[in-house]
Amino acid sequence: MKLVFATHNPNKLKEVQPLVPSQIELINLETIGCTKDIPETATTLEGNAKLKADFVTNNYDLSCFADDTGLLVNSLNGEPGVYSARYAGPNNDSNANMDKLLTNLNGKKDRSAHFKTVIALNLKGKTHIFEGKIEGIITETKRGENGFGYDPIFQPNGYSKTFAELPLSIKNEISHRAQAFKKLIAYLNNIHVTG
Repeated sequence: MKLVFATHNPNKLKEVQPLVPSQIELINLETIGCTKDIPETATTLEGNAKLKADFVTNNYDLSCFADDTGLLVNSLNGEPGVYSARYAGPNNDSNANMDKLLTNLNGKKDRSAHFKTVIALNLKGKTHIFEGKIEGIITETKRGENGFGYDPIFQPNGYSKTFAELPLSIKNEISHRAQAFKKLIAYLNNIHVTG
């Protein structure tokens, strides 16, 4: 079964690939010839995930899933949230985004935050939604070389290291994206088994 992951981000594809069962061939937007940046104009993570999945299904007539992820910081009223990738401007610059967030947290005692991923799957004419969430704190400084996005400043609860310091094998067990994808994969496995 071919399934499009509506992303141009090679890091996301690399992170998810090991989680996908062998009977599913995961392909990305480049593989189907879609080089366009699909607009993310919704005001919620779920809305953006659905927009991206619908774009592929409507324009390429393919089964597809898309995700949207946000980092929500409690003392900043949920910022950056749906604007996580573009927090410091339209260039999706991770370092600028982290710098802005660290500046906005200056002097705040509460550094608690959570990552949330929402996946929208378009399959056989229906949309299915899967969510994953992980709680943690925003560190004072960037730490680690792994991962992407806000990983160097997000320390998950129960760990002394940031996502960027943890091995990918651990991140793939506990992360918001891993949780959402495990729900997606379980659903796909169930469909495959039951026909």
